[in-house]
Amino acid sequence: MKRWSLLAIGLGAYAFALIATAPATLVDAGLRRASDGRLRLAEAQGTLWSGTGQLEIRDASGRTGVAKTLDWRVVPGSLLRGHLVCEVGLDQAAKRFPVTISVSRIELANADISLPAAVLGLGVPKLAPLGLTGDVLVHVTTLSIGRSATRGGATLQWRSAGSALTPVSPLGDYELRIEGEGPVVRATLRTLQGPLQLDGKGSWTRSDSPAFLAIARVPAQHQQQLAPLLRLIAVERGDGSFELQLK
Repeated sequence: MKRWSLLAIGLGAYAFALIATAPATLVDAGLRRASDGRLRLAEAQGTLWSGTGQLEIRDASGRTGVAKTLDWRVVPGSLLRGHLVCEVGLDQAAKRFPVTISVSRIELANADISLPAAVLGLGVPKLAPLGLTGDVLVHVTTLSIGRSATRGGATLQWRSAGSALTPVSPLGDYELRIEGEGPVVRATLRTLQGPLQLDGKGSWTRSDSPAFLAIARVPAQHQQQLAPLLRLIAVERGDGSFELQLK
């Protein structure tokens, strides 16, 4: 009996050692599977418990994208509570935010993320040809993503929005609010300021594709410059308004 106890302890210690020294490259493999190749961790260094790398957000083809420097550290005590908490930092920022991972959900809290506007074209391929410029600021108070439900919300602000295809710059500042209500996720778009007025609403579930309808309104003094740009992605409805459907 004593021999089997020692063997069990030895195997347990060996397994723990393997997990403790597992390379950070395994994070890349997990991100790739979970996102169908849209998220990758390049140049990964360290272990699963503490490491760094380049978090890449890629297009549907998995080729082009944007990258942010990422570092993480697992809080060991969180394992005693039946889940795993990582303290995550982006671009070596002083402020870090927790990511909680359990069997049934992933939760982000108090996260502030800054991205170039090109990321909008990665998420919505229809916008990619416009050569979007400006900064996208994402703030997450609390967002919990589970197997069958999403709860909480996030705010995305597009500041100094612009396009390489028009001399009008900036087009404005815009805000997209995303709220999870169980199986349904809803999004609302509004204009904070600027000559191009954007408003829209949409919703989606895990079983249905996103459906979003936005209305763009162009003041008379900018119609000659902005109408050709909007005709590339939207349907002109008259009176300086354009309808854009994203599915």
